[in-house]
Amino acid sequence: MKKQITLVIAAVTIGFTMTTDDYNGYLNEIMPDNKVAPAYNLVMRTVDAEHKEELRGILDTSPGAALQIAGLLTQEFAPSIAISVKK
Repeated sequence: MKKQITLVIAAVTIGFTMTTDDYNGYLNEIMPDNKVAPAYNLVMRTVDAEHKEELRGILDTSPGAALQIAGLLTQEFAPSIAISVKK
């Protein structure tokens, strides 16, 4: 699966292209003591080329932005579905 996602970050419209491999890779990289690097990697790996430098500037000046952006990307890529146990 491949999905185009557009976010407005600090009043700047930035496009991302996310795939199932990107999503799964991000989840596999997350460790209890390492969340920031996988989030940064996901965000930079999926941002559209024409927005890469602009996004890098935002990430460099906004601590925690990579985690926030990665959270929105994963939420949009794989939204929650209703699951219940039937007894």
